[in-house]
Amino acid sequence: MLSKKTKYGLKALAHLASLPNREPVQIAEISKQEQISQKFLESILLTLRRTGFLGSKKGKGGGYYLIKDAKDIQMTAVMRVLEGPIAMVPCVSLNFYEKCEDCPDEATCSVNKLMLKVRDANLEVYRNTTLQDLIS
Repeated sequence: MLSKKTKYGLKALAHLASLPNREPVQIAEISKQEQISQKFLESILLTLRRTGFLGSKKGKGGGYYLIKDAKDIQMTAVMRVLEGPIAMVPCVSLNFYEKCEDCPDEATCSVNKLMLKVRDANLEVYRNTTLQDLIS
């Protein structure tokens, strides 16, 4: 299930991407427009700034803005930053692999086989979807 952090992060990014220019937008405006708790949104936007999706400007006329074009922001990157591993179990994760303690043999594990298919299907969607696609 998608976490609220990721859902709200996607909504905030889509809000910023839908604006005609990259002018900074105050947290309060995004919070009001997208109906997200301002305190929670602050934490999400800080994460997105630290990981290179957003820039910020202080003072009058300040706020958050996209650093890259929306067409250059892939959902794989956003999902990994906000949600963590894309795989539902660690034994099929590409970036965060861990062997399952309760599984003696991944090669014959039916759960592993299913989760590989789920991971690959999700990756196909995320790799082929950009922030621009969300607002188009």
